[in-house]
Amino acid sequence: MTTNTHVVRAACPHDCPDTCALHVTVENGVAIKVQGDPEHPTTNGVLCTKVSRYTERTYHPDRLLHPLKRVGPKGSGQFVQVGWDEALDGIAARLRAIAAREPEAILPYSYAGTMGFVQGESMAARFFNKLGASDLDRTICASAGAAGLRYTYGAGVGMHVEHFADSKLILIWGSNPITSSVHFWAIAQEAKRRGAKLIAIDPYRSLTAEKCHQHIALLPGTDAALALGMMHVLIAEDLVDHEYISRHTVGYAQLKDRVRRYTPARVAEICGIDEATIITLAREYASAKPAAIRLNYGMQRAKGGGQATRAVACLPALIGAWRDPAGGLLMSTSGYAPVDAAAQARPDLRPHRDKPARVVNMSAIGDALCHPGGGTFGPKIEALVVYNSNPVAVAPESGKVAAGFAREDLFTVVLEHFQTDTADYADFVLPATTQLEHLDIHKAYGHTYLLANNPAIAPLGEAKPNSEIFRLLARRMGWQEACFSDTDDQLAAQSMRWSDARMAGSDWETLKRDGWIRYDLPEAPFANGGFYTPSGKCEFYSERMLEEGFDPLPDWVPPYESVASNPGLAARYPLAMISPPARNFLNSSFVNVESLRASVGEPTLDIHPSDAASRGIADGAGVRIFNDRGTLRAKARVTEKAREGVVVGLSIWWKKLAPDGKNANEVTSQQLTDLGRAPTFYDCLVEVVPA
Repeated sequence: MTTNTHVVRAACPHDCPDTCALHVTVENGVAIKVQGDPEHPTTNGVLCTKVSRYTERTYHPDRLLHPLKRVGPKGSGQFVQVGWDEALDGIAARLRAIAAREPEAILPYSYAGTMGFVQGESMAARFFNKLGASDLDRTICASAGAAGLRYTYGAGVGMHVEHFADSKLILIWGSNPITSSVHFWAIAQEAKRRGAKLIAIDPYRSLTAEKCHQHIALLPGTDAALALGMMHVLIAEDLVDHEYISRHTVGYAQLKDRVRRYTPARVAEICGIDEATIITLAREYASAKPAAIRLNYGMQRAKGGGQATRAVACLPALIGAWRDPAGGLLMSTSGYAPVDAAAQARPDLRPHRDKPARVVNMSAIGDALCHPGGGTFGPKIEALVVYNSNPVAVAPESGKVAAGFAREDLFTVVLEHFQTDTADYADFVLPATTQLEHLDIHKAYGHTYLLANNPAIAPLGEAKPNSEIFRLLARRMGWQEACFSDTDDQLAAQSMRWSDARMAGSDWETLKRDGWIRYDLPEAPFANGGFYTPSGKCEFYSERMLEEGFDPLPDWVPPYESVASNPGLAARYPLAMISPPARNFLNSSFVNVESLRASVGEPTLDIHPSDAASRGIADGAGVRIFNDRGTLRAKARVTEKAREGVVVGLSIWWKKLAPDGKNANEVTSQQLTDLGRAPTFYDCLVEVVPA
């Protein structure tokens, strides 16, 4: 037998800043290996443990390969196999009947199960726009930070990640890149070898914090106060770059007045750290040239997450760090991509374009599904179509989410690879393709490259791409618009404004052939200003925020739930809980890959020795974590990695694969952030007792 082996250029689809370029080796139609592209400057031939095992996920024995129809109670996971025609006809008939009465009773629910434009919000968005369905406010990960950057820089823009290798000081703030961004960590390690100092700012002594020169363990939800305290020192000691401030910023005088109240003594009390630590950090930040900040999303998951992002984002402009390619800040580079969102989603298809669609926040889906309808809420949600997400596991206040999904009168469709916690509640489950089986185009939020994903293998079983499923549903609805016949290649080509100067004359066919391109941007993007704000400057003071009813200056917003801000609640639930991702899970993806789950073991809770001792909790013992919202069990790890008063529960387990059928979201809140309407996963008080 002749062996036919070839390599396909692809891209990692997962919610990770690194967005790796892949080489997929295919032998006789079977993907046998997934490797990092050795020529891609940030991937550099390396993949994380998760994605290097992507074939294990694609060929997993539990892959959903046929449409399923529910036959048992909701949540029971009892289904029978049906044909595509029966599934599509049943779904279209039900959606058509609801839409005839009240289209906004239908809601899509999706996020970053794939980060691609084609299998994300292109054909799907067109379908729901034509239907006249409610809009989903997609807030569950990054919207607080995105809002903070938008008001400060004008968009999600920042440094080229490669230049961190030449930084002399790197603040790794609210991030654990060994888990969440291994390629940035490799660059940071190179900077360290060249003499850079690495400082981790994180309530938890993560794997990353352990390997930095210094770890500043501030209390959860106090990051803005620390940034404002640094500003106080910088301004009081005249460590700022007056020329850069004068030419390229707005609102310095107002900011100067604001930070007067954030003395090192006050900030030390707020953050639970030493006053000297704040002063020294500010001085080192000003003197190291160039100094860079890698900011991630951990610090935005508290009430003041948006303003915290704003406060940290102001720091580089104060000291003129942007003058150097290796200075500045990186949280997101998404804003560099010239995305044509209107061409993708076609909002012009909506039946009532003069009337804004009803918007439902995905971070409060528990409350939304349990709402009877009426008043300002609008119609009761009668149908839910879930794709690229697993809300029963990942959404906050999980008990309410499950209760909403359990409604017998809620018609639910789930597009999935596996029988997830959410799929168990579906009326129909439709088998979706994995990244190896479909075409897509991907921007990144941790580097400045655009990537193509070419399908490496034919879809397994009867699996279909998301885009094809929504094409077929549109046909079942009888819609005649030409846009519902666009191929995946056409969708990819329509996704970007190729004429934009940042695209350097490229087009979809070129990208598809080469696998990736780098945006045409200055090496030091804001050395001479040119921010994406209305003023073209870094806006310490934002007129837009004032017009929209927000504080126009950065400030510290106390958490909803902390010992200091809510002493009554803290009397019953005295421990602050954060729930960062486990190293070998990505949100709820990969939890069902046995080799990866085995490396994690079982749900754990890190607790400081003094907190454990006062509760009679021994290392390795079972514990119960609870508050008014719910309860879950885990195995205690008594360790000084957790600071006193803070417990750390590594997430996100599929509930059905946890020993007690629960995960950390049993106790998290549906409260939203100050900016961006995002969730407050790390703004959470609990008590912990022996199980």
